[in-house]
Amino acid sequence: MTDVHPAPGVVRQLARFALVGGFCALVDFGLYWLLLQAGLWEHAAKALSFIAGTTTAYFLNKRFTFTDAADRGAAQAGGFAVLYTVTFFVNVGANALVLFLLPDSPWRVATAWVIAQGLATTINFVLLRTVVFRAGR
Repeated sequence: MTDVHPAPGVVRQLARFALVGGFCALVDFGLYWLLLQAGLWEHAAKALSFIAGTTTAYFLNKRFTFTDAADRGAAQAGGFAVLYTVTFFVNVGANALVLFLLPDSPWRVATAWVIAQGLATTINFVLLRTVVFRAGR
């Protein structure tokens, strides 16, 4: 009979990824909100806040979440940059689409942010674990 439970390493990584992600989400959303309050165009605010959250995520995930990853130096950083470039467009595009589709309401900006963030986060965990920070052989 096959064991259907995830490996303990995956559960540990997922828990740490969630903690790091929660912190990075605060960085992202906090900066997004501040930039919007300062009058910056919503799409530029989203782009800048995503970059700030992403930079924080790289360093925290490298040091805290995926500690068993082989250190591949520039190749690892390059893989991260490519992944986050793709998820940048997914995140900002999804945010723009949801903002376009939702009627004006007090929750419009937060709803768009949560949907965009959820989509990008799912993509990120899978590809960070299996490609960028894969365990050393």
